[in-house]
Amino acid sequence: MRDTASSASTCSPIPSPATGHWALATIRRYNANIYCVWAMQILYSATTRILFRLTAIRLSSSSSPLLQFFSHPNPTLFRPFLHTSFKPLPFSFTPLTPSYFTTMASSSAKSVHDFTVKDAKGNDINLADYKGKVLLIVNVASQCGLTNSNYTELTQLYDKYKQKGLEILAFPCNQFGAQEPGTNEQIQELVCTRFKAEFPVFDKVDVNGDKAAPLYKYLKSSKGGLFGDSIKWNFSKFLVDKEGNVVDRYAPTTSPLSIEKDLLKLLNA
Repeated sequence: MRDTASSASTCSPIPSPATGHWALATIRRYNANIYCVWAMQILYSATTRILFRLTAIRLSSSSSPLLQFFSHPNPTLFRPFLHTSFKPLPFSFTPLTPSYFTTMASSSAKSVHDFTVKDAKGNDINLADYKGKVLLIVNVASQCGLTNSNYTELTQLYDKYKQKGLEILAFPCNQFGAQEPGTNEQIQELVCTRFKAEFPVFDKVDVNGDKAAPLYKYLKSSKGGLFGDSIKWNFSKFLVDKEGNVVDRYAPTTSPLSIEKDLLKLLNA
C-alpha cells in the first residue's frame, strides 16, 4: 500500500487535564475504518524545562465520542492554559506526513485482511476480499536466477489448488540486484506470455527500508527471518491462513512445490 492519509486534517485546541498543560490536535482519516488523533503537548513547570510530547490515538469509528470531541471542542469549558511562570514561546507545528499514519496502520493491523494494496493498474484492492482464502504472498522479479523455477512452480500450485481456495499474490520488487526494472505493463506481459500465470501480479513495491509497503512491514513483523526481519532476496514467501494470519515464512531458495503439504493443511482446515 503506497498508502496515504485520505483527508485533510482538522486542528483545534483540546482540553488541559492539568495546570501548565497545553496541546494541539491534528485529526486525520487514514481509511474508512481508521481515524488518528495526534496531540502535540507542551508541558510547563516551575522547576523543569519545557517538554514536548507527541501522542497518537487510534479511533475505529467516525462516531467515536472522542473523535467528535476533538473535532468540536467546547471553548467555554476547556480553554488552553499556559503556566503563569512562563511566557508563551514561539514554535512551529509541522503537518504530519502520511508515513506517520501508514506506520500506525501497519502496527495496529490484526491481520493481512486489514490492508489495501494497488493492482498493476493502480486500483485499490482490499485484501479483506480474500477472507476465506489461503494466501501465498511472494515478492517477485523478472531477471533473477530464481525467476524461471519459482514462476513455473507457483503456476503449477495455483492451477492445482485455486479451486480449493488458494490465492497467490505476487508483488514485483526492484530492490535486489535491480532485477525487476520494467514497468507494470512489461511485468504483466512477461508473466502472462512466458509463464502463463493467472494469479494476480500487483503494483511494484519496496519490501525493505523506510518506504516498504505497509503490508510487508506487517508480514515481516509477524514472521521474522533466520537472520532478522528484512527480506533477503527475490521470491521470499509468506503463507497466510483463511483468517489472514501469517502462518509461515519461506526463504527465496525454498521451492514453491516443497511447501505443498503446508498449503494443504490450511486448505483442508
